[in-house]
Amino acid sequence: MMFPPLRAGWALRGESAQVRISGRNARRVIFGAMNLVTGTRLMLPRPKGRAGDFQAFLSHVRQHYWGRHIALLLDEDPSHTAKGSLRKADGMTLLWLPKRSPELNPMDTLWGQAKDVIAANKQYATIEDQIDRFLAFLDSLSGHEALHTSGVRSADFWLRETLSKKFCGPA
Repeated sequence: MMFPPLRAGWALRGESAQVRISGRNARRVIFGAMNLVTGTRLMLPRPKGRAGDFQAFLSHVRQHYWGRHIALLLDEDPSHTAKGSLRKADGMTLLWLPKRSPELNPMDTLWGQAKDVIAANKQYATIEDQIDRFLAFLDSLSGHEALHTSGVRSADFWLRETLSKKFCGPA
């Protein structure tokens, strides 16, 4: 049994619903980055979210954007702050989000939307099937849709002014 479909459960009014969990949920981590100008996304599923897995993602990003300057918006997850990860990110600009502020990270917002569509109320035969559907959903979004869904196109997006100055020139 993987993650239980919590939103599909029910209980009598005033009573808590029972959710049986085996304790052996299959797990995968999907690392992702999005170009905040075009909305193109890079994603890499990994078995775990450890420093070595994040470093593999950094290599994936570097291969894709070879020869271009790379800036990554990161939280302070231990895999991101590990010495090996910081060495692997040499030459990249790392922008650190404040602790406990996933609402500032457009990828977290995009992930949440995809989880709502793909994982809520659904049980898949295997974790690989769920990952395939999750990635297919994200791949199906156009760049514009991804930027809109993640909140980057919002007038209130906290990096909007910086992005405008950097990529659109003075107003």
